[in-house]
Amino acid sequence: MAEETGLIAEIERLGDKLAEAKTSINRRFIGQSRVVDLTLAAMLCGGHALLIGLPGLGKTRLVDTLSTVMGLDGNRIQFTPDLMPADILGSEVLDTAADGSRAFRFIPGPIFCQLLMADEINRASPRTQSALLQAMQEREVTIAGQHRPLGVPFHVLATQNPLEQEGTYPLPEAQLDRFLVQIDVDYPDRATEREILIATTGTGDDRAHAVFSAGELLAAQTVLRRMPVGDTVVEHILDLVRACRPGEPEAATAVREHVSWGPGPRAAQALMLMVRARALLDGRLAPSIDDVRDMARPVLVHRMALGFAARARGVSLTDLIDEVATGLARTGAAA
Repeated sequence: MAEETGLIAEIERLGDKLAEAKTSINRRFIGQSRVVDLTLAAMLCGGHALLIGLPGLGKTRLVDTLSTVMGLDGNRIQFTPDLMPADILGSEVLDTAADGSRAFRFIPGPIFCQLLMADEINRASPRTQSALLQAMQEREVTIAGQHRPLGVPFHVLATQNPLEQEGTYPLPEAQLDRFLVQIDVDYPDRATEREILIATTGTGDDRAHAVFSAGELLAAQTVLRRMPVGDTVVEHILDLVRACRPGEPEAATAVREHVSWGPGPRAAQALMLMVRARALLDGRLAPSIDDVRDMARPVLVHRMALGFAARARGVSLTDLIDEVATGLARTGAAA
């Protein structure tokens, strides 16, 4: 009982701190509360996030603001077609000492930080994109046969332009799966755009302030993993993920017809964490089935692929996920 009371108190304190963090973020990143919540949730889960949207929608500004608010040591890499893996990871150089002796010295790349902003990640070649694979999964890199740990915590927040734009390379499926969520950044509504217009064309620029430290963020990630999840929610997560795999007996009819491959176990793990984060950001002590439905699209959309015929007919993967998630929620409610 005392342990449960202590956990409740920790969750409530963390909720207050997160509310302060969101207020600080909103000073520089106006509107788009859904985008802010999803990005914060990904960091609370200890994961990486992929922000997709057209240039000029504030993606880079949001990541820069998060670095300040969460108290993390951040670096930025501008991905370009000529970027090489060594430009990200670092390299060894041969130094000559005054006495004529020589030795290799490692010069760390910008990946050795706590929050890495991978700006326009899909503008680099697949060879360069693959330099992030080990870092995102294992929080370390191997250079010249030596394992080198990265910052603690370590998060990659990548921005991406829509693939229809020229000069972009689609991310491989293995790398997409390492992103906890895909966050779509759309145009702001009229009221928000008016507020942005007034706030950003004057002489002043509001600044965010640090709310968390690296240690506090790590503690928050531990608290999130201790949050209880009911059996009903766990089963609903499994139902949803398995319904989105075309080869499973539980697959939804629309999935069998339109999807070529579906999400793996990482999707269920991501949903388990993200529903907790959503409840925490809403000031609740435990997640519900509604949280699973709400997190379905950002967790699953980059872990599924439509078949050729479905793409030709203009089937929307996001609409399909919403349809499956809503149908399962209705079935659960009826039961």
